[in-house]
Amino acid sequence: MELPRQRLTRRSMTETSSPFIPQANPLASYLEQQQEIDAAIKGVLDRGWYILGREVQSFEEEFASWLGVPYAVAAASGTDALELALRAYDIGPGDLVITVSHTAVATVAAIDRAGATPVLIDIDPQTYTLSPGRLAQTLEEFSRAPALGPRVRAVIPVHLYGHPADMDAILEVARKYNLVVIEDCAQAHGARFRGKMAGSLGDLGTFSFYPTKNLGAFGDGGLVAAHAPLVAEKLRSLRQYGWQERNFSRLAGINSRLDEVQAAILRVKLTRLNDHNARRREIARRYDAALAGTAIRPPVVAAGMEHAFHQYVVRSPRREDLRRFLEERGIGTAVHYPYAVHQQPGYQQKIIPGAGGLPVTEEVCREVLSLPLYPQLSDGESGRITEALRHWRPKT
Repeated sequence: MELPRQRLTRRSMTETSSPFIPQANPLASYLEQQQEIDAAIKGVLDRGWYILGREVQSFEEEFASWLGVPYAVAAASGTDALELALRAYDIGPGDLVITVSHTAVATVAAIDRAGATPVLIDIDPQTYTLSPGRLAQTLEEFSRAPALGPRVRAVIPVHLYGHPADMDAILEVARKYNLVVIEDCAQAHGARFRGKMAGSLGDLGTFSFYPTKNLGAFGDGGLVAAHAPLVAEKLRSLRQYGWQERNFSRLAGINSRLDEVQAAILRVKLTRLNDHNARRREIARRYDAALAGTAIRPPVVAAGMEHAFHQYVVRSPRREDLRRFLEERGIGTAVHYPYAVHQQPGYQQKIIPGAGGLPVTEEVCREVLSLPLYPQLSDGESGRITEALRHWRPKT
């Protein structure tokens, strides 16, 4: 996934003398911990061990402890983490995997790379996460189709924007049909569902460490959280050619190894993750207050959920007007995501639609807009944003 491109117009550069506020700012996360990060990188370079060494092992142990699971297996990207999770349960050609269409295309790409077929279902209109009702409806319909029902092997709920999916309801349906549950936590580092960490609730949890994530590396990176020792062992084998001993592949694996430099950076940044998430929530509360009484729809946080606020996503039928209004005032925005996966030519022939179609997904894609949100956003910058939000009026 590319960093969101900020659209600077001539007007936006002339109407405000204040610096432009980007929607995301991974450079700021480096500058905040520059000395520690530089020292960690130098330590790796000085030791001369760059792949699957002590930094990766230590990061896996520290992340597992932070998440509250027994095992964590690092990978080269979040997409790889999802593929490895599927392969760990021998899910591949001929199998069906249910997930959502309103997600980063990586979720569906990983299913396709594993050789399985994605089944895309609609989302909850409030939280934008997988609808348990649509899941149950799809599985009920497929159970009456001999060509489909037995092939459904897994469900991947996506904790989109940092809001957890309704895991109790999803797990109840999944257990009824004996499905593997793999949580896509690429945007949900530190989110909680009824006090439990996202990524610790399903059979496996997968994470991305793309630079703009709540816990971001300065390159690609990913991880699979696991509960069972044999599954963790298989994941470690799969990520390195299927080796259990060097140069002898007992399984058909891939090359997906988090490098030592990125692991060292992530170890430094993990120490501040809880504080950074708290700052994200503080900024989100300021946005909530500014949007009260306006025509802009703020995000909803469902009861019992703790939002990680990877993104602060508002909705408006006049999204492009709102986006231009903010850009003219030096405020960057992004759209996550303008097209659902089922609307993209690269995947239209690879997916099966679930029961009830995808009307909520398509409406949401037309209206969502992500405001600037990162821990280093200053009070002054967030104040400029809230002031602009209060003054926007939709054109009639």
